Amino acid sequence: MNNNILIIGIDGGATKVSAWEVQYDETSDIFSMGTANAQRSYRDIPGYIPDFTPVPVAEQLKQRDENTITPTTDEQQQETVYVEACAQVIEKIAQQTSKKVIIVGLGMPGLKTEDKRGIAVVANGPRMLRYSDLLEERLKLSDIQFAAPIHHLGSDADYCGIGENFSAEGRFRDVQNAYYLGGGTGVADALKLNGSLVPFDETKEWMAKSWEMKSSDGRSLERFASAGGIQSIYADLSGRSVEELNAEGLYPLQMAERIDQGDTTSAQTFKLVVEELAQLLFERITTLYAGWQENFEFMNPNRPALSSEHPFKGGLFQRIILGQRLGDLADSTHGKTYLFKPLLSRLQQLISDSAHLGNSAKAHYSSLESILVTSLLREAPALGAGIDAFTHYNGRS
Repeated sequence: MNNNILIIGIDGGATKVSAWEVQYDETSDIFSMGTANAQRSYRDIPGYIPDFTPVPVAEQLKQRDENTITPTTDEQQQETVYVEACAQVIEKIAQQTSKKVIIVGLGMPGLKTEDKRGIAVVANGPRMLRYSDLLEERLKLSDIQFAAPIHHLGSDADYCGIGENFSAEGRFRDVQNAYYLGGGTGVADALKLNGSLVPFDETKEWMAKSWEMKSSDGRSLERFASAGGIQSIYADLSGRSVEELNAEGLYPLQMAERIDQGDTTSAQTFKLVVEELAQLLFERITTLYAGWQENFEFMNPNRPALSSEHPFKGGLFQRIILGQRLGDLADSTHGKTYLFKPLLSRLQQLISDSAHLGNSAKAHYSSLESILVTSLLREAPALGAGIDAFTHYNGRS
């Protein structure tokens, strides 16, 4: 590959966009993060609509299915803002590296347009049908050249898996079967089975995404893995608003620290999180080994039932990974005490008591402390996005 070409991986979140330089070592065929990075909050861009209200998802789906998607004026304005923020972080990295020819990979939330270059349905933002086109047009003003057009907008969950599989520090890299649970603004599920990455969109008949499943108290399991979700649980228990907690700087890490200070609400929050995460990880383990056991109901009551049969039945995870902010929390001093260690203990108990796991499976998971680990890649989605863009450019996929 031409060393003058800059690979950029972009993680387009709900409130900001983050971009990283991605480096490729052709000799070892390994990818890694470069030093150049930038991020931009959408609200800092002129024209941002702070009280933007998305079109109801049901209406968005209806318009998509009828091929009548009609973005509102506010959506079009917000799209311009999002594109500008993305263009600015790309410009910043190009400036830092002194490179003008780029390959760009983008991970974005929502259901994509038919050509995969725009967003047709999204819960917490604007529909952006021409996102890739507008970004390419905007960057022409900077004299930045694309080595190839943006191939598609990808999923941050899939990109977490790609990052973990092809980075030198990736936790997927040296195993055949692994599950990744990343918690940030939302939740990301990724799988590697029989040595290959398996997108969750390909497992929908036998394994559900975390956000689809309902906890014992009716919440989506996403609430117990994502930073914002954990914060919302604390807010519910304390009778306070998330806005109040934000103003106070009270996030999951601070909640864990407050347990030592006698904060019973923090202790209760982490107790709930540990239980639901243990049940989720136990479901992944049993579903892989014995098929779906109906451990959870679905948030969408009309979701088709899962099959108890699948091609990987009888499999065992060699690694279960907690990533993104959930991984950071589990790695922190107080997070180890009040999240990671109790989670390890509760999951081990569920495995030991299981009627669905055979003796050989239980023996395998008896060394759970070496199987349940945290990710070393804080920016896995951006890394995966850059890797995906490179492989398409290089004709490898």
